[in-house]
Amino acid sequence: MNLKEAFRFQNKLQSLMEEAQSILGDEANITRVQTTYLRKKVMKQFEDETTEEAPSTEYSGQITSVAEFLLYLLRERERLTAAVCRAKAGLDLPAGLDGEVSLNARRQDAARLLRRMAGLRSSEVVIPNGGTGYCFNNEGNQVSYRCDVKRVTTINFDRNRIRKMCAELSRKADAVSSALDAALVTTQVDYAAPFDVNDTFAEAFGAFTGEAD
Repeated sequence: MNLKEAFRFQNKLQSLMEEAQSILGDEANITRVQTTYLRKKVMKQFEDETTEEAPSTEYSGQITSVAEFLLYLLRERERLTAAVCRAKAGLDLPAGLDGEVSLNARRQDAARLLRRMAGLRSSEVVIPNGGTGYCFNNEGNQVSYRCDVKRVTTINFDRNRIRKMCAELSRKADAVSSALDAALVTTQVDYAAPFDVNDTFAEAFGAFTGEAD
């Protein structure tokens, strides 16, 4: 499988592990609760009655196998992680795959910021009745008044230089993105998946326990 498929299978293993842990973490699944009503003790003519709480999962009778399946998934995760690590080590990327992914995200963030800056324009706008103040009238009383406000916005940077920086950074980010995409589909990972990535928990567990059709 290639790196892209390996990452997808890593996510699948994680999802199955979380489902197994959810089953094992629910006390109703890993214990059996019997309740006996001791009626005979107080009423000789009655018999004691015992009830058992219904299990909350179809796997309640296979709990030990679910625990074994969890450890099996963990071992597969270890194998796959090691194989992915070896595959990444062979990539011709200055900062490695993870480093370049992180760096390129920062490049894209910076390019978006510069693009927004380059889109700003100097402007002048008059806001009718946008200002308030106080003055004294002819009678000597303090009164409020409103006035128009002229707001002038001027960019205080070199737009051409910002545009150039943005263009260069965007080109670099696009080139690295293409290299990363290519690496994901062309880099092979020495790992054979033990089941299909689209299998459900029941299907993967059934194959593990030998109960698959």
